[in-house]
Amino acid sequence: MYIIDSYPLAVVFCLVTMLCWGSWANTQKLAAGTWRFELFYWDYVIGIVLLSLIFGLTLGNMGDSGRPFIEDLQQAQMASYLKALLGGVIFNLANILIVAAIAIAGMSVAFPVGIGLALVLGVIINYISEQKGDPVLLFVGVGLVTAAIVLDALAYRRLSSSAAKNPGKGLKLALFGGLLMSLFYFFVQQSMSLDFHSPEAGKFTPYSAVFVFSLGILLSNFLFNTILMRKPVEGNPVTYDMYFSGKPNIHLVGILGGIIWCIGMSFSIIAAEQAGPAISYGLGQGATMVAALWGVFIWKEFRHAPEGTSKLLWAMFACFIIGLVLVIYAGI
Repeated sequence: MYIIDSYPLAVVFCLVTMLCWGSWANTQKLAAGTWRFELFYWDYVIGIVLLSLIFGLTLGNMGDSGRPFIEDLQQAQMASYLKALLGGVIFNLANILIVAAIAIAGMSVAFPVGIGLALVLGVIINYISEQKGDPVLLFVGVGLVTAAIVLDALAYRRLSSSAAKNPGKGLKLALFGGLLMSLFYFFVQQSMSLDFHSPEAGKFTPYSAVFVFSLGILLSNFLFNTILMRKPVEGNPVTYDMYFSGKPNIHLVGILGGIIWCIGMSFSIIAAEQAGPAISYGLGQGATMVAALWGVFIWKEFRHAPEGTSKLLWAMFACFIIGLVLVIYAGI
């Protein structure tokens, strides 16, 4: 299978993760005018499964190191399957809860609580599981990235002209979603060997771990997204008939979103051997700032923002860049 052998290349892979995780939502934005999120989400999940399978059958079978993709799936113990599947279930529930929190309470409440909590707890949990990197640089860097997320939320609050519909309920959803989001990567990482060249028997290598993780997302979606379709946080209920009546091009947009997200997940897991799970996860969750870049410079979301908002945005980007550099140096 394809394996990276240097820390600098691992950092590049983590930065690709950040770009992918911060960019996939553009596909949802493109579809939002004619396609409900609940319907889009099915295509998004299908895209994740497809990309994980393609990577497994291609990159997962390249070279002489590690174990081939199918052989790796066959030799894994049930405990490894359960951990990777559980990671997918946890991620899916967390993702849906944070989206619901944004709909109910607004981005200015949901993002700093949900993503900020996921970032801090996720780095702590993954660092404890595999203590790789300078802890001082790592956690100072993560603190600055968290500050950037808060500044981003404050900027969105200034942009918003309407009050949150139910901030208390949204806050609870964001807290629970952020807590779950901090855990999913840990379970996937625990399902696989962190020695990719000579992997431990009974555990997955990166490509099989991500594929089984994606199956956990797909299987749990029949429960979580069906509930969301019948009792949406906004709008009227949607049906499966609506989904199957969608045009091919609208389905392809959602599938593309899932493919983009899964490229990021795969690259993060592939980088975990050299960078360590904490740094891989921490850099990836800097995706919030990539999403902010799209919002500021491409979608022009702040063109009508009140005076002074630009100062928050520049402070946000400064904290993010400095924090990012510290997280990268933590692994050197």
